[in-house]
Amino acid sequence: MPELPEVEVSRMGVSQHLNQQIISDVVVRTPKLRWDIPTSQLQTLIGQRITAISRRAKYLIIETGKGNIIIHLGMSGSLRVIDSKVALKKHDHVDICIGDKVLRLNDPRRFGAVLFSEYGTQHALFDKLGPEPLTGDFNATHLIAKCAKRKAVIKLVIMDNPVVVGVGNIYANECLFLCGIHPQIPANELTKKQLTALVAVIKQVLVAAIKQGGTTLKDFSQTDGKPGYFAQSLNVYGRGGEACLKCQSILQEVKIGQRASVFCPSCQSV
Repeated sequence: MPELPEVEVSRMGVSQHLNQQIISDVVVRTPKLRWDIPTSQLQTLIGQRITAISRRAKYLIIETGKGNIIIHLGMSGSLRVIDSKVALKKHDHVDICIGDKVLRLNDPRRFGAVLFSEYGTQHALFDKLGPEPLTGDFNATHLIAKCAKRKAVIKLVIMDNPVVVGVGNIYANECLFLCGIHPQIPANELTKKQLTALVAVIKQVLVAAIKQGGTTLKDFSQTDGKPGYFAQSLNVYGRGGEACLKCQSILQEVKIGQRASVFCPSCQSV
């Protein structure tokens, strides 16, 4: 699944093509992805100027003076800015047209979303989201307070959107490894020092991933079609059974919340 850095890379990629452009058409080929696509509402934006491309958690928001288009890439979605005459591929579901160019959403698994919100309003999907990890609202004081009474394991807590958005499975694995924190330690057993360090590392890892173009996944590419490169720097994710890059111990893999969790039994002892 594209995670926050991948979505931010997509935001930066489409912004240079879409910002301040006029929406000339909205073409919906598939009426429903994860939810019904509000085609009639989206088409009210035809003729509107795109004023900004923003992001909230893993949602891209194409803003206009009349309303916003909200896009989620789901498990396997990707965006391309291409010439409008480029032939369709299988699973090309939605086009947002800007003259002779289109922003095209491809989503093989159909777990993504294309939604509408009125200008100046937020969508209900955003109501319970926690702070963005790269803002000052996500800080040690915040995480310490959220973990104080949580018996859930720390990996699940930092992946919980009401606590902080955008720390998906890949980056949760990496951040816990870099902090030497076992993913199955209950959140309320971690010290203030550990949680303070974890906040700093989460910010550092996400910034690094964005700078390097997002993590390379088999179903993710940037808007220009090039893969991201952060996967070359992964320490533990996807490396279960291999040697730890720090101590050469064999990395172990367990399921936490139905997601693969890889850790070093030596570097991240309980």
